[in-house]
Amino acid sequence: MLQLFQEVVLRRVLLVCLLAALASAFALVTVCAAGNGPPAVGQIAPEFSLPSQNGTTVSLASYRGKYVVLFFYPKDSGNQSTAEAKGFQSNLAQYEKYGQVLGISEDPLSSHKQFAARARITFPLLSDTGGKVAAAYGSASTLNGAPAAARNTFLIDPQGKIAKVWTNVTAPAAHPAAVLDDLSVKPPIVH
Repeated sequence: MLQLFQEVVLRRVLLVCLLAALASAFALVTVCAAGNGPPAVGQIAPEFSLPSQNGTTVSLASYRGKYVVLFFYPKDSGNQSTAEAKGFQSNLAQYEKYGQVLGISEDPLSSHKQFAARARITFPLLSDTGGKVAAAYGSASTLNGAPAAARNTFLIDPQGKIAKVWTNVTAPAAHPAAVLDDLSVKPPIVH
């Protein structure tokens, strides 16, 4: 009799756990479905002001009149993030003919400083520790269960509108050259 009672209790506990897991999964799917996707081409780019690795605050509005390559990446320490950032850095002079390159992740400034020094990155790496800017650009994600930005890039035109969107970049080392190819068909900005 005791054994039967224990089996019934065990089954109920397992059923409750299963229902709780299903409810959590449903809630997660609902939250993801309700989240904003990336802004569409032609939309005004969401404004932001974020701290950079060099101690300044960078605002998107300060780049009006120039193109902005805004790339989100998951973590400073990753090999793919390093390859992508170095790709943008290696062609920085070409990008600067058109405007500015900005990198954003949810890493803290101390991590950005170390990453920039180690990878010799001179363009601004912006710290979005709360993930609000990533969310505004439909780029909030997770990496190994922790909040992280998705690997997405936005080309913002001189009027502050989204000109092109690359989502879920799968070849980060080659991606900067593809962005430059698209940017190079635009007229350079005269300084």
